[in-house]
Amino acid sequence: MALSDIRRLAFIGGGNMAAALIGGLVKCGVPGERVAVADPNQDQLHRLVRDFRIEAAADNVGAVQGAEVVIFAVKPQLMRGAALGVAPHMDAGRPLIISVAAGIPHAAIARWLGPRIPVIRTMPNRPALYGCGATGLFAPAAVGAPHRALAESIMAAVGATVWVQHESQMDTVTALSGSGPAYFFLFMEALEAAAHERGLPTDVAHRLTLETAFGAAQMARESPDSLAVLREQVTSKGGTTAAALEVLNAAGLHAIVAHAVAAADRRSAELAAEFGVP
Repeated sequence: MALSDIRRLAFIGGGNMAAALIGGLVKCGVPGERVAVADPNQDQLHRLVRDFRIEAAADNVGAVQGAEVVIFAVKPQLMRGAALGVAPHMDAGRPLIISVAAGIPHAAIARWLGPRIPVIRTMPNRPALYGCGATGLFAPAAVGAPHRALAESIMAAVGATVWVQHESQMDTVTALSGSGPAYFFLFMEALEAAAHERGLPTDVAHRLTLETAFGAAQMARESPDSLAVLREQVTSKGGTTAAALEVLNAAGLHAIVAHAVAAADRRSAELAAEFGVP
């Protein structure tokens, strides 16, 4: 099924990620009036109606009625209640379920909604709000190619998509791309502050930090070389870059990053244990 063929797509939750996905879908040709959204925040619903002319559903059950795709865009701690609330209305139409709730395992969602419902887990990240996100997807073998293709086309409306083979890898996806923007923001924040302390005006340090980060990412995206090769290409022996990298390596940057990603990975697994229980 192509995006343009979807007759009704429902969102449970109308927050930032839902707004990003709706905006991307509308740009890809999905009419806003085919999208139904349920959210207790009426101000948020009004903004979505104003911006995209979506249908503001009275409640979750009203949103999913007749939907071919249902996207659960809720916080992990709200996923169980949201799923159980609409479960009695799922089996007749058997819509494709897409979850963006971090850490909630497929087995828990299937248990709440019923085993006959196709469920795909996704982990988008914050840059999806600007159409340049990165989303990891997982589906068990029972979910067929048409549903996989439809889920991928929906998530591709806000950026790049990748599939993982094992569900346990979704915890690492969460730790990498889901939490990753914050890591880069922290490094950029430190870089900007260091430049300011060395005498650069705040606005100059900020602008150079942003453009340097953007340029480095763009180089990495377009170059066929590995990140290690790119780093070597901009590091002259005995030069300024080498002096800075020597300090970062001596401080154990690689180990620090590895520990940070491991901590986020563990927390994702803890969320599954905490909120994915029967």
